[in-house]
This record gives sequence, structure tokens and C-alpha cells, in this order.
Amino acid sequence: MLRPCFLVVDREFPGTISTRKLVIETAKFNVITAYSAPESIETLEAFPAIHGIVLDAEIHGISCDELVARFKKIKPGIAVVAIAGPGCKTCDRADFQLESFDPRELLKILRTMQPEEVKIIEEQEEELNRRKH
Repeated sequence: MLRPCFLVVDREFPGTISTRKLVIETAKFNVITAYSAPESIETLEAFPAIHGIVLDAEIHGISCDELVARFKKIKPGIAVVAIAGPGCKTCDRADFQLESFDPRELLKILRTMQPEEVKIIEEQEEELNRRKH
């Protein structure tokens, strides 16, 4: 089984790893991270098997709506989750808007994007847990 793979587009902070990447990997999904708008476009072109995109709506260099339009031109139908703090400018072209940094809310959305794969992952986890005990 191929695990769903998400592209996380996050602002880079010196010496840090994207916390969104870590949260998504904890849920047993694969993650490719890009730290700028141009890098995210290049990454999507290089890795077309990406299942969805998690985007910091306040990424620098290009508007969120323009970046989503470019993603959908490269891969029509790809689902995009735009995350922005409460009261920040919305990203109307994104498929999902998240005005919360709560990781549970993000994972809930990602699970709805790949429900069949999530079910298989959960069944495999249950089987592994049964074998341990």
C-alpha cells in the first residue's frame, strides 16, 4: 500500500523543522516539505504523485490564491489546505481553509481527503498493536 503523500509549504525559520511536517508524519502519512513558493512549484512538478498540499496561507513572494492556481494548473484536482491565523486574509482558491493551528483539525481534514488509505493505515496499526500484546 502506498501511503498518501502531502506537500507541506511552510515558512522557513532558521534551525527548525516544520512542525506541520512532524504532525502529518506522526499520522503515518508521507511528507515532502518546501519552504518557499518557487520551491513548492518545483517540488509539485518533480513529484506528481503528491495527494494534497498543506499551505501556509501567508507564504512570502506570491499570494496564496495565485499559488493555489499554479498548483491546480500543474495538477488539476489536487486538494489544497490553506492555514492562516484567525483574522488573516483568506485563500479563496484553496479547497479547505483552516484558521487554527490545532494539529487535530489539520489531521481531520487530511483524513477526509484520503479515507480509504486512512482506513488501511489504521487497520495495519491495529494489527501491529495486537501482535505486540
